[in-house]
Amino acid sequence: MMNSHNQQLSLLCLSLALLLLSGLRVEARLQHHATSYQKLFVFGDSYVDTGNTRIDQPGSWKNPYGITFPGKPAGRFSDGRVLTDYIAKFLGLKSPLPYKFRKFIPQNLKYGMNFAYGGTGVFDTSSKNPNMTIQIDFFKQLIKENVYTASDLSNSVALVSVAGNDYNFYLARNGSIQGFPSFIASVVNQTAINLLRIQSLGVKKIVVDGLQPLGCLPGNTASLSFQKCNSTFNDLVLLHNNLLNQAVTKLNQQTKNQTTFIVLDLYDSFLSVLNNPSNNNIKDAFKPCCVGISSQYSCGSVDENNVKKYKVCDHPKSAFFWDLLHPSQAGWLAVYNELQTSKALQQIRY
Repeated sequence: MMNSHNQQLSLLCLSLALLLLSGLRVEARLQHHATSYQKLFVFGDSYVDTGNTRIDQPGSWKNPYGITFPGKPAGRFSDGRVLTDYIAKFLGLKSPLPYKFRKFIPQNLKYGMNFAYGGTGVFDTSSKNPNMTIQIDFFKQLIKENVYTASDLSNSVALVSVAGNDYNFYLARNGSIQGFPSFIASVVNQTAINLLRIQSLGVKKIVVDGLQPLGCLPGNTASLSFQKCNSTFNDLVLLHNNLLNQAVTKLNQQTKNQTTFIVLDLYDSFLSVLNNPSNNNIKDAFKPCCVGISSQYSCGSVDENNVKKYKVCDHPKSAFFWDLLHPSQAGWLAVYNELQTSKALQQIRY
């Protein structure tokens, strides 16, 4: 009886050992297939800009921007970290060097480079900063100068942000609502051209942001007392995102998986946080933390005597939006946490 019991116990231990070994093999296979990327290259606008915009321009280099991180204005359109910082963290990298600092901090070139400029789009906007085509030209020139090698590029990720500046400029020029769908198609088409250009330069993994719910930005909810989103704007965003997903699917088919193009779903990620703010320790979902004291001023405004004409909320870490257009660091962290559960973000690694 004892021998039989010992045999059963031995078989059980053997089974558990085999199960554990099998699990370790599966984990090893997953780790084997996970890619360790060495560099991050960033293109786009203020949602990913970490310092390229000129110091004399409004916003990112003015107080109170940067009060949460790094404690002073540092070129980010937020009180702290932005999407670039969190994607770099996900890849296990330091945030890439802004393009304009490439000659001043050459030791940081090894993490990649950020070519994004606040206020820009795929086409020209009211901003005088370089649009995405020119940003990619900068990238191409650095490759020509052998700043980055083919090996560097094949072990890199590109992050591309198209956050809606083209659409703001379209409306500012009195573009019609009737003409909006065809303009959206042209923006998405140019975005696809840009993605292919980046791919042609040697980058194997290219991540493009889906458009966030523009109708939920404080600039569009102020007339609704910061209580709910503007559904008209969001319907147009859905058209953009549907066309973008179609374009990216087509790109993946054309390149036969030699390059992986991935869409990050900012739309659902934003809405998930805005609809369930307490899950992310957010108390103010729609109301911006930093605003001008009147409609003629904005966050960071000062008068001719350098007297500030803005006010900042008491707890930036509990506000989703920093100003009328941009998430706070807490907002971006909440969005990043949502993205971490998505298939798209995991695809970057495999």
